[in-house]
Amino acid sequence: MGVINVTPDSFSDGGRFFDAETAVRHGLALAAEGAAFIDVGGESTRPGADPVGVEEELRRVMPVIERLTGATSAVICVDTSKPEVMQAAARAGAQLINDVRALREPGALEAAQSSGCAVCLMHMQGEPRTMQAAPAYQDVVGEVRGFLAERARVCRAAGISADRLILDPGFGFGKTVEHNLALLRHLRALGVDGLPLMVGLSRKSMVGKLTGRPGGERLLGSVVLAVMAALAGARIVRAHDVASTVEALKLVAAVRES
Repeated sequence: MGVINVTPDSFSDGGRFFDAETAVRHGLALAAEGAAFIDVGGESTRPGADPVGVEEELRRVMPVIERLTGATSAVICVDTSKPEVMQAAARAGAQLINDVRALREPGALEAAQSSGCAVCLMHMQGEPRTMQAAPAYQDVVGEVRGFLAERARVCRAAGISADRLILDPGFGFGKTVEHNLALLRHLRALGVDGLPLMVGLSRKSMVGKLTGRPGGERLLGSVVLAVMAALAGARIVRAHDVASTVEALKLVAAVRES
């Protein structure tokens, strides 16, 4: 899954693709590099991020989604928690809703169900503005798994079939480096009812803390973690550096199939 942040303040590439024309070109480049999904987001969810209003988020993402739909065979995703954005994106051709709040916002569950889109449910402790202040768990693996299982149950009860659901443990969303490492170490245990797992480790602060590398120098660490996640059972890897990640995952696939 290639990432397009149509924002001025995302943690890794904020501002680079804020212009719709630039964002569309980047999306097409990601697809050409091998991305099977293109994730378009208009609100930063980095630690400390301020919220964005519905109209502004729509203004940011809709021109990009509209132009990418039909221009590439990649699945177009909308990274949002707002029901209005989910509905508009689905009408424009988006096929996957990637929600860091796991459809807990008012109206989000109903909007996702009626959209017909697939949905990725992510675990997050707290809210982006404060989530990294003091994350704490008694059993991070058990608690994250329990949350994902409950949200999947709620979705199925609301009419979203299992074949539309994807789960994401939410690396870096209200978690310390130690929590992230525990989740990666026990990734297979986070699978619920055979639902596919997606991971987002690309350029995260844990890579910097473990390697000492600043944000612009985390390619190698990000690819290594992507490989480890794939070997541990992840079905979708969310990445900023698509070409390098795809190359690494091709080798993983070759080894697993040999």
